[in-house]
Amino acid sequence: MPPRDVCVAASLLLLLCVQCLHGSALPAVSSYEFTAYRMQQYNLVQQKHGCRGAIVVAEARSADEPVLTRRCVIMKVLDFTTQKYLEAQRQNAAAVLILLPKNISGVPHDTLQSFMVGESEALLKETLMPVYVAPEDEQLLYMYEEVKQAAATRTSSIFIRVLRSMVTATAFQILVSNNVPIKAITDNTIVALEGVLPGAGEDLPTIVITAHYDSYGLAPWLSYGADSNGSGVAILLELARLFHKLFSSPSTRPPYHLMFSLTGGGKYNFLGTKRWIEENLDHAESSLLHDNVAFVLCLDTLANSDELYMHVSRPPKPDTPIHAFIQQLEEVVTSRFPWVRLGLVHKKINLVESTVAWEHERYSLRRIPSFTLSHLEDPKSELRGSILDTMSQVDFRKLKRNGVVIAEALARYMYNLSDKGTPKDVQVFKGQMDFHDGRMSSLMSFLTSVPRATQLLDKEPSHVLLVNSLEHEFKRYLQQVYRHAFRQDKRDPDITFFDQMNQPIVMYRVKPAAFDLFLGGCIAGYLGIVYYTIQNFGYLYTKLKAAVKSKHQ
Repeated sequence: MPPRDVCVAASLLLLLCVQCLHGSALPAVSSYEFTAYRMQQYNLVQQKHGCRGAIVVAEARSADEPVLTRRCVIMKVLDFTTQKYLEAQRQNAAAVLILLPKNISGVPHDTLQSFMVGESEALLKETLMPVYVAPEDEQLLYMYEEVKQAAATRTSSIFIRVLRSMVTATAFQILVSNNVPIKAITDNTIVALEGVLPGAGEDLPTIVITAHYDSYGLAPWLSYGADSNGSGVAILLELARLFHKLFSSPSTRPPYHLMFSLTGGGKYNFLGTKRWIEENLDHAESSLLHDNVAFVLCLDTLANSDELYMHVSRPPKPDTPIHAFIQQLEEVVTSRFPWVRLGLVHKKINLVESTVAWEHERYSLRRIPSFTLSHLEDPKSELRGSILDTMSQVDFRKLKRNGVVIAEALARYMYNLSDKGTPKDVQVFKGQMDFHDGRMSSLMSFLTSVPRATQLLDKEPSHVLLVNSLEHEFKRYLQQVYRHAFRQDKRDPDITFFDQMNQPIVMYRVKPAAFDLFLGGCIAGYLGIVYYTIQNFGYLYTKLKAAVKSKHQ
């Protein structure tokens, strides 16, 4: 074989080996751009929450690694816990990237609970460490598996770890390179909607049904708030439709005004409710809140569980409207849904605290009788604010049942059915007057079609359209519909949000330095072999020919 053919064959062999090394570790593109959503950042009542950083230039590492300093920690929802999050903070990790599954309904309940607890803990305080959430896809899952395998090999022998690092290991560089500084947003507008069904008569008492419509979670762009509080809004809108039919006929119009309100800023100390009450009591010349208010019923988180809790700031006294209405709730539940547990939770308002726990506390501070109805017993429950609060968390049968309980109790109270000897199991709303399964499903789908985080609702066209659609629903069934837009004082805002909530991130696939050294050694060895073969070709050829000849003999 001529020397030239020997060189060509050796070159092809080397190229094939190098290609195999690269191909085994880099089956896809060398860089990949995706959108991730930054952990929300805001200041509320002089307290700072969320992450302050956005820029990331770091190597991706698994949360199982012992050393996380200046690394971007990659976690699935399954991995994210309070302990791992705090450990990443303690080690000064460069960032945390959480991969959100596409099908949340397939995540085990215990995993959901664990993540929600960690999410809630993370939002309590501020951190300089950037935290991002990105929906899972094929490329991100591949990266996750690679860094998990790399972490697993660190428990192997030193020889195996070095060999894998040199030959097959792939490093992933995460890059968020936005040079624009994070800016504060103080010009947010919070919208409140109100509408009335006027009763029959003069100087009538008013019943107020209210719910806040915004959502909350680790990342605003991923906060859909199905249970909290899409469920409260859906029930309120269905109540408006059903009672509109009763109020439309003079013969069935009750001696009560029924007022409905939807407020924003509920996840931020119920600022929209506070401003709406101030507008009605302190600035408006005439308002139903000025007059005789029987009670205010706040709807919050009602799409699950076989428990219903009535949260009050002070125990209702006998012979008060709230006490009478609670009795009607108990009658409806006992006669029609005996498996549902009703509970009364009394929590005094702590005037020392800067925030309130439930929406009804805003009314109680103004001495307006009120209470909140929810399937949650603890106001600090992690279920009230999570990016995992999607339609998978909604039980439509229980959502409808809770709506029926509220509607029937309201009707029994307003028409005084108990004193008239009406049977306890009577159904006011049935047939065409029943809660429609299709309408409840459509309302929930509509409310979760876009994230309803407060900082997005007056900025993005699709989010503004959602509020306008809610106003349209009010105008279909209610009279005297008003829209209140409360713009914050820039000099002294109640709440300050920050921008850069969604960022393009680039993931680079790179080989570690050890691989370059290994590959350089292979090339040097190859060149040495080729050089030696050329210099001693005659001798090698003679030996090879003799060996072949002796083999044939």
